[in-house]
Amino acid sequence: MSEALWSWQQRFLRHLATEKRYSPHTLSNYERDLRYFIDYLIAQQVGAWPQVANFHVQACVSQLHRRGLHGRSLQRLLSAIRSFCRYLQREGQIDQDPAAGIRAPRDARTLPQTLEVDQTAQLLQVDTGDDPLERRDVAIMELFYSSGLRLAELTGCNVDDLDLTAGMIRVRGKGAKTRLIPVGRKAVAAVQRWLPARLGLAAADEPALFVSSRGRRISARAVEVRLRQWGLRQGLSAPLYPHKLRHSFASHLLESGSDLRAVQELLGHANISTTQVYTHLDFQRLAQVYDQAHPRARKKTRPR
Repeated sequence: MSEALWSWQQRFLRHLATEKRYSPHTLSNYERDLRYFIDYLIAQQVGAWPQVANFHVQACVSQLHRRGLHGRSLQRLLSAIRSFCRYLQREGQIDQDPAAGIRAPRDARTLPQTLEVDQTAQLLQVDTGDDPLERRDVAIMELFYSSGLRLAELTGCNVDDLDLTAGMIRVRGKGAKTRLIPVGRKAVAAVQRWLPARLGLAAADEPALFVSSRGRRISARAVEVRLRQWGLRQGLSAPLYPHKLRHSFASHLLESGSDLRAVQELLGHANISTTQVYTHLDFQRLAQVYDQAHPRARKKTRPR
């Protein structure tokens, strides 16, 4: 009875992989979110997509919300369902979008976590010596911070995507969109130290810029684990993860007076509202400085 539901899900995922060229990470999110929805439909004895109605989607979202799924995750779930339903409409399987008009509950907006400039300097002040994996890790961290790459963009980079003479790197972002990004001199130097070590590790037919000790393209999970270890090793007070370096890249550029549109292009954001969150972060810091320094804002330390 449920085979029709799963078969169209698999067709949709193949469509995203082959026609839309979505990243493995994005495909995994779509697969997981649609699995939630299909499991719910099967529990409700729905066996075909034309039977799905608006109340099924609403009830599924409500059930997951009661189980503790947060607003952002529910918004992503609804986005996956809507994309899938548009595909089903295009394929003539349904007439109307059952997710139309349904909104997920919103979480309170949280600002991205970043490193201070001196914390970044502390993290990247490393003498790697001849250890090839340490050279690789420092090059990874420098490239994250220098160019604001996403994790999937960094692990997807090949050696021929780099132009170290011009200080540029070509990356493939969301939706297989390609963009050229500047690479700072510190990152260029770190990559130049890594490339000779890479020759001793990489398999002969491996194009990846960053490889594991086994000689193949490094996985996203391996990068996350190594960065967390480096954060502990360098004495950072909070966990280090790839997106924190990307957030720091954007925040530090805006703090230095960079144009918001330019930062949007560097980050590969489709919508400038996504980039604007970093201006809120900057204003938050300004407010803290004001509260600490302004005579009318400082708290009284002596009784009146």
